[in-house]
Amino acid sequence: MSSDDFSLKRMRFKKHPHTQLEAFKFAYEGIMHCIRTQRNFRIELALAAVALGLSIWLKTGLAIIVACIVSVLVLEMINTAIEATIDLITEEYHPLARIAKDVAAGAVLVASLGAALIGAITLIPPLLEKLT
Repeated sequence: MSSDDFSLKRMRFKKHPHTQLEAFKFAYEGIMHCIRTQRNFRIELALAAVALGLSIWLKTGLAIIVACIVSVLVLEMINTAIEATIDLITEEYHPLARIAKDVAAGAVLVASLGAALIGAITLIPPLLEKLT
């Protein structure tokens, strides 16, 4: 992330609390940042749409599929925030920075693999039944 992408002026530090509307606006901007800049987030959104569509069509496992989708997307956003914070702190390589980034990415991977397994267990049997 370059300084052009994220300037101190853009951070809008305030000494007083934000209004609820401002808080929602900042949260929305964070989500849109992930959509615009994170390829994996866009891939995860596409896979989420497929899983959600199948779950609705098959009338099965909607709550568990939604929980899996939310967990993966939230962890991807936390991973993005950790990476941005580390990049803001230092541009130099540091083994602890690498560990932090790798562990955050690993958390996303574990959640993604778990979500894929849960999705397969939940959706494949009713899908096969519907198709045969």
